[in-house]
Amino acid sequence: MADPYETLGVRKDASAKDIRDAYRRLAKKYHPDVNPGDTVAETKFKDISAAHALLSDTDKRARYDRGEIDATGQERGPAYGYSRTAQGQQGNPFEGQDFADLFGDLFNGGRPRGPAKGQSTRYQMTISFLEAVNGVPKKRITMPDGKAIDLQIPPGAESGQVLRLRGQGAPGHAGGPAGDVLIALSVAPHPIYRREEQTIHLDVPITYAEAVLGAKIEVPTPRGAVTVTVPPHSDSGTKLRLRGRGVPAHGGKAAGDAIVTLRLVLGTVDPALEAFLRDHQPEQSEANPRQSLLHDAA
Repeated sequence: MADPYETLGVRKDASAKDIRDAYRRLAKKYHPDVNPGDTVAETKFKDISAAHALLSDTDKRARYDRGEIDATGQERGPAYGYSRTAQGQQGNPFEGQDFADLFGDLFNGGRPRGPAKGQSTRYQMTISFLEAVNGVPKKRITMPDGKAIDLQIPPGAESGQVLRLRGQGAPGHAGGPAGDVLIALSVAPHPIYRREEQTIHLDVPITYAEAVLGAKIEVPTPRGAVTVTVPPHSDSGTKLRLRGRGVPAHGGKAAGDAIVTLRLVLGTVDPALEAFLRDHQPEQSEANPRQSLLHDAA
């Protein structure tokens, strides 16, 4: 696997925010939902997710920077070889080594003989839009090895976010603690909701009569349906803000809002209304609704 810094296109001294922003930008570009059937994009997305999973973990990133683990998070075995001395001659690679310890490491596959934490296991999981927004207190999932694990999805989860299940990974060595399970989340799109940070957007159709006369209509939100007042004389494209009906509060953030955009739908036109409009003579001449469009196009 390539260097995770190069995969995300960030410097080695990049901040946590720089890494997160780079991941979000690339994940949106290569997400499988945006590139259906594109195996190259799918592979790129997996590499990006793995790089983000490593660099977003402070401990893993520090160990990678020190050369203790590789780009996949695996432990690096000890490397023995000849090194140049200051005089340009080859020095003894075993100088100062205890031969029993040296060969003991070699015959043990390079693993330490004392207690050591087990390897962490990484997976990627797709969750629904509503699971990501509202969170799931307890979600039972079955790992590829057949092991069932209870996972908690926090409210406001996002694509690329990594959940850590401590002690659920590979068993430790010589009595050491078990490794962790790291699950990178991918959020599936929703047919009517769109998310921007903590705000939820949705388009709601209204009839001609509701637009002209105003009305009270029921509108769905990720946290349940609510009754909304449509003001009289509402144009198509009018936006209504539903405070606190967006992404729930989490981690000290205030709950987001839901933005409802009204879309006028004529549907089946009543013949009487059609005849009225044909013969209607307004008391004042109506302004051309396309005037500004024609002006800007000139």
